[in-house]
Amino acid sequence: MLTVEQQIFEQINKANNILITFGKTWDGDAVASALSFYLLLKKMNKRVEIAAEKFDTGNILNFLPAYKDIYHTLDNLRKFIVSVDITNAKVGQIKYKIEDKTLNFIISPKEGFFTSDDVKTRSGEFKYELIIVIDTPDLEALGQIYDKDTEFFYEIPVINIDHHSTNESFGQINHVELTAIATSEILFNLFINNSRDLIDEDIATCLLAGIISKTKSFKTQNLTPQAMSVSSQLIAMGARREEIVNQLYRSRSLSVLKLWGRVLARLTSGLDNKLVWSILTAVDFEKTGTSESDLNEVIDELIVNIPQAKLVLLIYEDKDAPAGEIRSKAIIHSIRNINPLDLVKKWNPVGTKSLARIVLTMSVQDAEKLIIEEIKRQLEALPL
Repeated sequence: MLTVEQQIFEQINKANNILITFGKTWDGDAVASALSFYLLLKKMNKRVEIAAEKFDTGNILNFLPAYKDIYHTLDNLRKFIVSVDITNAKVGQIKYKIEDKTLNFIISPKEGFFTSDDVKTRSGEFKYELIIVIDTPDLEALGQIYDKDTEFFYEIPVINIDHHSTNESFGQINHVELTAIATSEILFNLFINNSRDLIDEDIATCLLAGIISKTKSFKTQNLTPQAMSVSSQLIAMGARREEIVNQLYRSRSLSVLKLWGRVLARLTSGLDNKLVWSILTAVDFEKTGTSESDLNEVIDELIVNIPQAKLVLLIYEDKDAPAGEIRSKAIIHSIRNINPLDLVKKWNPVGTKSLARIVLTMSVQDAEKLIIEEIKRQLEALPL
């Protein structure tokens, strides 16, 4: 019987056109590991594309090799075919014309004639023969990439690769390793066992970037000897560690640092620091010259500097709310296998099982009181 790793490459070897995709929140490990697989398949001479729902990362990840190759939509997934039976007529000339939003095909017969019974339509085969989903707990977490083409994901074989315990094993092949610290670590072992020679400096850089992003530059409590060993091997293979660290953690702009200061000034905790939160107003964004996309960097800093936290929240005023409307938003980031979507489900959240976003039509102070009371109530009932 073939191992899971052997099954993965057996499917890859059989497929000519492959799609790689990842979750709509653009987690650093997800983006980096997906790009590493994309580059590897390119070296295997596969026709491969990579796509994920558009998300503002603040350009923090655009230094990664092949980052610009990521599409945001799945275009031309399958062709629409119009078939004409030529048993009773021969084709002389074919033209088309667009009239009043209607595409008309004009077929002039050389001999005989056509009837409506000679014309049939059908959908062609899908553009891709294999889908590889990276670091994503379920198909819904792909966002619009999945929502707009659900049939595609049920008709084409899916390889699901992840390290989270919340993964729903939605693929025909599921390679989920709970002991791995990052999906990039899983892919390193997968690539090494298949062909070490295919790992070049760019692939190694993507894999190392995934591990560094996931461990906040080797500062998280769940760091393992295996992850350190893999990182060491990647550096030996040419991974550009200094570039990764500089881009991810040493290049904080002055504006983000100012925003970080305002978050710290209002930082509050509860439940023995297991719950940590802060609030921001529209004035904070205006005075620091920052935007909502900069909040991911702030959350990263909170995670690194408060290791005992299991849930990190930022509640902030929506400066883009319609005139006359008071609106607040909240980002809830789970660090310890707590599903934030469940905690705030009464407010119709969007996101994943590690990061949820909600919108409330109230002031940021009222939103803070309401959200924190609800989350505290639910966390107190959990075995934290």
